[in-house]
Amino acid sequence: MQLSPISPVQTGPADDKSIGRIVSVTGSKAIVMLDDIADVRSCEPWQRPEMGTLLAIEQPNTVVLAIVSALSVPVPAQRDGESEIRIAELGLVGELKRLGEGKTGPFSRGVANYPSLGDRVRVASNAELEGAFCGDTKSSVRVGTLRQDPTIPAMVRVDELLGKHVAVLGTTGTGKSCSTALILRAILQKNPAAHIVLLDPHNEYAPAFGEAAEVISPRNMQLPFWLLTFEEAVEVLFSDVRARKAEIDILQELIPLCKSRYALGRKESQNLRRISLNPGRFTVDTPVPYRISDLLAMIDERMGKLENKRDLQPYRQLRMAIDTISQDARYAFMFGSLTVYDGMAQILGRIFRVPVNNKPITILELTGLPTEIVNVVVSVLCRMTFDFALWSEGKVPVTLVCEEAHRYVPANPALGFEPCKRAIAKIAKEGRKYGASLCIVTQRPAEVDPTILSQCNTLFALRMSNDRDQEIVQSAVSDTGSGMLEFLPALGQREAIAFGDGVPLPVRIKFDELPKAALPRSSTARFSERWQASVGDEGFLEQIVERWRSAGTGSGGDTTQQVALFAEAMGLTSSPQPELAPQSAVRSEAAQVQRGPQEERPVLRQREQLEAALARPVAPPTAQRTAVCAGRHGPAPPTFAGNAPRGPRPGRHLDARAASGRERAQTTARPADAAVRPGEIGRAAASCAAPGAAVRRT
Repeated sequence: MQLSPISPVQTGPADDKSIGRIVSVTGSKAIVMLDDIADVRSCEPWQRPEMGTLLAIEQPNTVVLAIVSALSVPVPAQRDGESEIRIAELGLVGELKRLGEGKTGPFSRGVANYPSLGDRVRVASNAELEGAFCGDTKSSVRVGTLRQDPTIPAMVRVDELLGKHVAVLGTTGTGKSCSTALILRAILQKNPAAHIVLLDPHNEYAPAFGEAAEVISPRNMQLPFWLLTFEEAVEVLFSDVRARKAEIDILQELIPLCKSRYALGRKESQNLRRISLNPGRFTVDTPVPYRISDLLAMIDERMGKLENKRDLQPYRQLRMAIDTISQDARYAFMFGSLTVYDGMAQILGRIFRVPVNNKPITILELTGLPTEIVNVVVSVLCRMTFDFALWSEGKVPVTLVCEEAHRYVPANPALGFEPCKRAIAKIAKEGRKYGASLCIVTQRPAEVDPTILSQCNTLFALRMSNDRDQEIVQSAVSDTGSGMLEFLPALGQREAIAFGDGVPLPVRIKFDELPKAALPRSSTARFSERWQASVGDEGFLEQIVERWRSAGTGSGGDTTQQVALFAEAMGLTSSPQPELAPQSAVRSEAAQVQRGPQEERPVLRQREQLEAALARPVAPPTAQRTAVCAGRHGPAPPTFAGNAPRGPRPGRHLDARAASGRERAQTTARPADAAVRPGEIGRAAASCAAPGAAVRRT
């Protein structure tokens, strides 16, 4: 991650580039009457100041700096060549101390020596620009160049930038992701032992950091269920919380008991045993492990003691909800561990990079998580960020970068997940005291909670065209640089207006360009490129369907349990089946077969036997055909082979069975060592079983 070095600027005495004189001073504002120019079109560029240009006003011991906030001609000339009054409105922003011999000292905000009427105003020199924007190089990093003078680097002060929170705002496609990646790369280059956590909802930031990032995705994420607070756990289990009050009350009572039971059984953890001796020390929100099996056992125990059957309903529904979630493959990162152990320290170390191990940033890729619990996962991570900073007593400052922040902290109180909003708001309001900082990235500032946005003391505003978004940014900017916001709809690519404590002055900057290999993945579809040729892969649609179904049901294909149940319903098994392997084992064995001939395994033999049985054009027994393949149209016809003569058409389902028979007859040509393609057995089952057919589950 090498950034281009800062170009040295020659310093020296300021050139006399006077452009006008002060005619009015009011508080932090001043009005300048610009000098009359015979031919504006032939004058030097510095003689025509623009909006945002930095001007200098000489004082006895200081140089007052001011930003052009408005330009006007009150009485325009009637003819070309006639003189006219040109007015520039200035915002006084700070001053540089004179050191003699044309040198100036460090820049300081605020004005102690106000200019007087008649004082001459000139364009700030290169030395003054450099003194204002590049004064503190020890804790500052370069992110680009000044729009006023491209030879002057644009620097941001890391301590002020992160210590008081920052926001990157801009319309879709303006370069928010690239700008965010550039700023973070610059910070990491100068601070290799940083601790940054980036929430990446589109899986786009990993290429920008390469090996310097610890990338956590649903495939390798470990976020045990016992780390959830009670409110987060309820959100995971129940979609309609208001209708589940009885189940929630039961859960609130049993979870502390499960935590105490686990702690009493852990001899190696003296801390947990000591706390467990006091039952009141464990609450539903204490981050202490407990077992789902203990929770289910307690529910069963309570159900056995109830005499009134009507009271069993809440317990049954709670048990069903826990069973459903804990066995869903999409929630494997939360419930998939075979054993429960106290690994909280390891989880914190991996997320917050303690020790750093040359990976100072953690990227949490959220694409692939079940949509219904993304907010819960973000809530857990934000809450852990604040608590980690709090209990580490500020020794490990952490920065949380929240991409697409309007999803998690919406301005509408009826939207979003309340614990997630509270966790982020807590970092925004109190995190600075404990070393927890926040970086908000969003394309819709108007849809972000204004309480959160108001806590960001540094803003990088990229191009915006929406009036509401511009109003939100306007309300967060002081009057001194508010005139520069008029540029927002007209900013170019990689251009931004920076305000706040992270930059010395409100300034229009152009971000440095990232190397091509370090660009975040673009999520913008290239229609003109993709529409040049048709997709020719025959398996393309099958892959889409399988991914679609896997995301919707949590199944990565046919499981062994599904195979066994279907085989039993078809009458293909007459002897007890061996113990079924877990789903992960089935996937692993299937992958091995696809790679090449391997040692035979019982699970795959079972699949092959079932596939061969389905391929035989033999009619199943009458009783089984009636029970399994008969739908609302009655028993199936006596012939089942694909080449059977076609009889009357009692319904479309019989034609579907005939078509499926022809497909199975063609499968007899499959090589003996060919791999079973994922989903084939499921499709065979779907084609054979008519609507209304019942598959018995044990």
